Amino acid sequence: MGTYGRYYGGQSRQFTSGYPPQPRLSSGIAGMPKHKNVAVIDIGKTNVKVAVVETESWTEIAVRKISNRVLDDGPYPHFDIDRIWEFLLRALRELHALHRVDAISVTTHGATVVLLDQTGQLAFPVLDYEYTGIDSARQDYDRIRPDFRQTGSPGLAGGLNTGAQIYWLESQFPDKFSKVQTVLMYPQYWAFRLSGVAANEVTSLGCHTDLWQPGSGSYSDLVTRRGWLEKMAPLRSAFECLGPLVPGVAEETGLSGHIPIYCGMHDSNASLLPYVLRNERPVSVVSSGTWVIVMALGTPVEGLNPAQDTLVNVDALGGPVPTARFMGGRDFEDLLGSESAEPTPEEIKSALLSGVRVLPANLEQKTHWSANPDALSVGEKTALVSVFLAEETEIRLNLIGAQGPIYVEGPFCKNGVFTSHLAALTNRPVKSDLLASTGTAVGAAMLTVGP
Repeated sequence: MGTYGRYYGGQSRQFTSGYPPQPRLSSGIAGMPKHKNVAVIDIGKTNVKVAVVETESWTEIAVRKISNRVLDDGPYPHFDIDRIWEFLLRALRELHALHRVDAISVTTHGATVVLLDQTGQLAFPVLDYEYTGIDSARQDYDRIRPDFRQTGSPGLAGGLNTGAQIYWLESQFPDKFSKVQTVLMYPQYWAFRLSGVAANEVTSLGCHTDLWQPGSGSYSDLVTRRGWLEKMAPLRSAFECLGPLVPGVAEETGLSGHIPIYCGMHDSNASLLPYVLRNERPVSVVSSGTWVIVMALGTPVEGLNPAQDTLVNVDALGGPVPTARFMGGRDFEDLLGSESAEPTPEEIKSALLSGVRVLPANLEQKTHWSANPDALSVGEKTALVSVFLAEETEIRLNLIGAQGPIYVEGPFCKNGVFTSHLAALTNRPVKSDLLASTGTAVGAAMLTVGP
């Protein structure tokens, strides 16, 4: 029997099926796929997409995508939940008509919590974690937040500590907060909309939230002291099927009402999952997107420094993972806009000789150019940004003591300047595989097979 309790109504009950699950094989995915085509709902900070992953080849065979957006109406900036839901229904309907969907899994960005009332509806708009108004309660929150040694969560600005979001909502809207019945992490909210079953799961709970203790596999003192424990949905494994698709959604999308809905997980941990299941140690994984998440498997978490923005992540099996991150994808967009191009060897050389560089953010400026880059070609600018991002990634790898080969997942795996420069800086092999460009969706689809 596993050590993780299922928390519900203030009670802790043990899983009889065993949790956390353990890999059956030293490499690969155990057993034959249960489902041929898995629809993966993948909600990133920049884009929302639904991808159909074919599980014999573990590739995306169809995708629908829209941009994510934040609404400024209401009491604070919040995600456009209604627009996302309408898109998900439309995408599932279209994709199912093209490729028969056999199961649904969910993965989303972190640092997002959903509070439901007694009817299962939103008690609050879903707060954007970049909202700095939360810092108005920062001093009070810092007095009660658990120590880094307990949670592996450094103190972060805005709502990047999910506990700070909950505390701020409780402080600002006490009457409304008193009516909150269920607290869900973001992937499990969408799984709830699809299945009708409320659950929580460790990869999102363990993502710099202040809510989870990676060492003991239990909620932090903050959750128990604030009386939030009784509101937390029951804990389930990311690999668990929560139930079949609810009838209303089945009717709306044309999907079978028997389609299983899996619990889902945090997106960078979905990228990490194939490497967790391979049981390869030590290994480093760089998951790229709006955030570049740098993770080290087989490396101890002792020695991490919260002042350097390192943290302890939690993988789908409940294991602690030394992690560092920076907004590399956001930097790429801010510096290049819609203009980027694969540089030629001549452009790479001339860019490096130009004297122009990209400089990291400081207290006064975001990531910025050292000089006006207008005289440079698009390829030259792309080369310089890619070199900067490789240097920033190497810094994070060193901070967490990462070892072994480096696997790059997401858009950066196709950036030859980034990968070659990272290999030169680290003197380690930098690899990508067939899953690399779509690792988040494929990792989430692997949840339907089991560990």
